[in-house]
Amino acid sequence: MSPHEPLGDEQLLRYSRQIMLPQWDVAAQERILASRVLIVGAGGLGCPVAMYLAAAGVGTLLLADDDTVDLSNLQRQIAHTQADIGRAKVDSLRDTLLALNPDVMVETIAQRLDETALPALLARVDVVVDASDNAATRFAINRACVQASKPLVSGAAIRMEGQLAVFDPRTADAPCYACLYSENLSVNEACVENGVLSPVVGVIGSLQAVETLKVLAGVGDSLAGRLLVYDGMSGQMREFRIPKDPACTVCSKE
Repeated sequence: MSPHEPLGDEQLLRYSRQIMLPQWDVAAQERILASRVLIVGAGGLGCPVAMYLAAAGVGTLLLADDDTVDLSNLQRQIAHTQADIGRAKVDSLRDTLLALNPDVMVETIAQRLDETALPALLARVDVVVDASDNAATRFAINRACVQASKPLVSGAAIRMEGQLAVFDPRTADAPCYACLYSENLSVNEACVENGVLSPVVGVIGSLQAVETLKVLAGVGDSLAGRLLVYDGMSGQMREFRIPKDPACTVCSKE
């Protein structure tokens, strides 16, 4: 993270409720303001993640998505409105973020990211948020994060359930996404085929924002090495440890 100028009076007021937290303080807020985050996906997960990160004061947000806003998106993708139908999702989301917090820098990337484009982008950011909706992108992001040694905040939601994990290759013996899911056995489930209850993506996206802020500010214990599973039908959350796979083709050094 690059240094940030001391907070002005308006910023102290804007972020006062965070700064009041004993775990947070002004120094943590300054780290947030100097940070850069790549959010892959501007849909059901990406909207709440980006909105909360912008509101919290993350200095620069890079938004990547190749899709346009459709009427069926509006049930859950809360940064987009009826007037945005047909627009690029990254443009619609950018306008929402700047309306929330005009001090945030927003860069849009209207394309689906692959392993060719990811390395250059990861070199510019501190944390990557995976809010994508397809397996190929998820595995490509994971490989790029391991290679670049960048923390990855991964989330997914479908039907009435969701999951969240943090993969931090800076930590010794840290697992990666491929330690949890084998690329050869992946099943690509989508909302268009299975449906999703709109607040479920909000729950997971909000938790992704919490974990991202914790990693950026260096406060609390992140979900690194743990999987949080949310069952909206029963209202329960369960946590599982994610062991590092010594035979992982992505993060194993053997």
